[in-house]
Amino acid sequence: MKTLIKIFFTTIFVLLLSYLLPGITVTGWMSALLVALVLGLLNIFVKPILIIFTLPATILTLGLFLLIINAVIIMLCSALVPGFDVPTFWHALLFSIVLSICQSLVSGMSDREET
Repeated sequence: MKTLIKIFFTTIFVLLLSYLLPGITVTGWMSALLVALVLGLLNIFVKPILIIFTLPATILTLGLFLLIINAVIIMLCSALVPGFDVPTFWHALLFSIVLSICQSLVSGMSDREET
């Protein structure tokens, strides 16, 4: 159930960010849902591999290189999902930062309600 709630909120955030951030386009709610699902799968399967390969850079930058990895994941999602377009790396970086903040807020509120 918790996973479905996360997917739901990620879908909502993708739709909202496509309206708020210039350059990011999502053709509809089905595309946003597909983006949420693909992002979840990429974060499960691809992101750990990227983190391992870039571990020295991540250590040297004190973890800031993880922002670059998140932007790469967004760009990969843009290439995989029809109807989701992120034109540049900088758009992907901004999108990933704002999406992460929104997801953290929702996760924090849901964790607080469980206790």
